[in-house]
Amino acid sequence: MPRREAEKKMPKAEGANTFEVELVNLWGEEFCRVLRKVRIGLAGAGGLGSNCAAHLVRSGFRRLRVVDFDCVSFANLNRQFYFQEQVGMEKVYALRENLLRINPALELEPVVARVGPDNFRPLFGDCDILVEAFDDAGEKQALTRLFFAVRAEHPRPYLLVVASGIAGWGENDAIRCRKVQDCFYLVGDEKTAVDKEHPPLAPRVNVAAAKQADLVLDFVYRNRHLWAEKAVAKEQHW
Repeated sequence: MPRREAEKKMPKAEGANTFEVELVNLWGEEFCRVLRKVRIGLAGAGGLGSNCAAHLVRSGFRRLRVVDFDCVSFANLNRQFYFQEQVGMEKVYALRENLLRINPALELEPVVARVGPDNFRPLFGDCDILVEAFDDAGEKQALTRLFFAVRAEHPRPYLLVVASGIAGWGENDAIRCRKVQDCFYLVGDEKTAVDKEHPPLAPRVNVAAAKQADLVLDFVYRNRHLWAEKAVAKEQHW
């Protein structure tokens, strides 16, 4: 049931205006303009990616590119931002359907693909920020290496946020944000991997996803000059 009839069921545009008017009341028009410019790439649409995307959209970000190759299953529903009627849908299209219910003006680009060396640059090279949301530790490490390889040639993405150690339950204070470099942050306890003793569960997964989104928001706010009109125009001619 890929893609389904999501476009036919989207809320009307006036809902977006109301939502974004309230965001302007929170942030002010100037910073809302910045939020609308930032392009965020999410590598993965599972527990981390789907929930982080929801936090980002509710915060005011509008331009997302979400990449995942998987479909929604019943096993995902304990922690991922999907619903029973979406089982069988490709995750990126199901997620777009759900996020458009928050902000119908959302510009979400769904990409059904597995991220690798051959497609990393075309998928994320034009993104301002990259959020890693994979399950596999090897894929996390590979994505980090690709990020720094691209950064060696080009200033974007400006930021990578990775998660490590979010399984199980309890000890949520152990899920921390660690600055590795100015452009690289790590979220998690950095030790608790998924296994039979530590299953992936909604509370800790959502704590980590929220912290990833908060790091993105904080970075954009502190570096909002990067998205000023002159800065954007300069980079387009890079």
